[in-house]
Amino acid sequence: MAATTISSPSQKLYQDHVNPQWVRLLDLLEMNVTYDHTRGVELFTVDGVRKLDCLSGYCVYNIGHNHPALIRALTEELARCGPSMLQSHVPELAGELAQRLCRLAGGRVNKVFFPSSGSEGVEAAIKFSRAATGREAMLYCDQAFHGLTCGALSLMSNPFWREGFGPMLANTTAVPFGDLAALEQKLATRTYAAFITEPIQAEGGICLPTAEYMQQAEALCRRYGTLFVLDEVQTGLHRTGPFLAAHHYGVEPDMVILAKALSGGLIPCAAVLMSDEICNAVYSTVKRAFIHTSTFSENGLAMRAGLATLDILADEHLGVEGARKGRLLREMLEARLSKYEMFKAVRGKGLLNGIEFQPPTSLGLRMSYAAFQSIHAGLFGQMLVMRLFRNQNVLTQICGNNFMVLKVAPPLVVTEKQLEEIVEAIDSVVNDIHSSSAFWTDALGLARRALKV
Repeated sequence: MAATTISSPSQKLYQDHVNPQWVRLLDLLEMNVTYDHTRGVELFTVDGVRKLDCLSGYCVYNIGHNHPALIRALTEELARCGPSMLQSHVPELAGELAQRLCRLAGGRVNKVFFPSSGSEGVEAAIKFSRAATGREAMLYCDQAFHGLTCGALSLMSNPFWREGFGPMLANTTAVPFGDLAALEQKLATRTYAAFITEPIQAEGGICLPTAEYMQQAEALCRRYGTLFVLDEVQTGLHRTGPFLAAHHYGVEPDMVILAKALSGGLIPCAAVLMSDEICNAVYSTVKRAFIHTSTFSENGLAMRAGLATLDILADEHLGVEGARKGRLLREMLEARLSKYEMFKAVRGKGLLNGIEFQPPTSLGLRMSYAAFQSIHAGLFGQMLVMRLFRNQNVLTQICGNNFMVLKVAPPLVVTEKQLEEIVEAIDSVVNDIHSSSAFWTDALGLARRALKV
């Protein structure tokens, strides 16, 4: 099938004035479709095709697309014409949202700063850690993903994301995820302001730590005076079952970064939860009351979106349901895929899951796979994504730092019937990999088209 072409004047304007390479990439992958409307887990194109969202906007849509209760809350907030960004008043909705977030998170957090994105939250965590400890250096994990601003990039080891953007922050160091000995060796220098880690590495390949690792990492940070900071941008707000993934491990971080799902998918909203001590170190005097802020921080629509999202998550018991459906999904995937030689494992918590594939051992498949790898390490995974989208009407993506892991992360409102559809679609594509030459022929065609772009 030939690559699609720009289908509307608006797409032409996007290509001319926003990001032409993004349009070309979607064309290349045959994923450039125009959506008419979205609701829950379902995406409808202008030509009436129904697709299932198995990516959730990288865990933005925990409550699903365009939840009616969220739309109603935002409509009412707009209709009341209340103050939103006066910059010189006390935003009462921010106080309500902060209190609820801290109660749900538990532990030592009691204050909140509201940025507008996860990357901005990471930047705040870097500044606040330095202010609270008087130290400059930052510690992070290999294959982490924390965002694409320069501070966040300084906490990521994959050179792809950093190439061409000049020097990053000095004094940032990576340690292997899950390696306590390496972590203690660095912390023992007593030079690190914070150890920032994801409780589950999403872009690293849905990598799950042990409870012992997380608990000992927290204990080591306490011993050596380093703040223990969790990036829960993808894992928070019941994505893995409990409100925070930290709750799986029984840890109490000094700071927690939330974003994505807090917005409900409609108004950008993020939050950095922290202890009183950290907050007081930053906002230490009246003179420093505005030492760290942001134009859109605490705006009325964002705060209302956050409050409505928390209501929906609670009213519909989406944490409990997400945990149950996640277990069911992993069981179904394991049962359907274990017969294939390229299937390695399915892992995850709640509805943050990944299917890991491995190089084939049989001669025929091994030769085709080797040809793929010689072209690009991500070609195999991207072909999975393309075939799922084009042939099975399922939208998902491979992990950004591990091209052999396919994400399976539908909204928490997904039904069991929709889960069965998703599993059936994945099984069909994986079966094609092992039994049909068309998959491999299509991939070589994709590679040839890529060379012409």
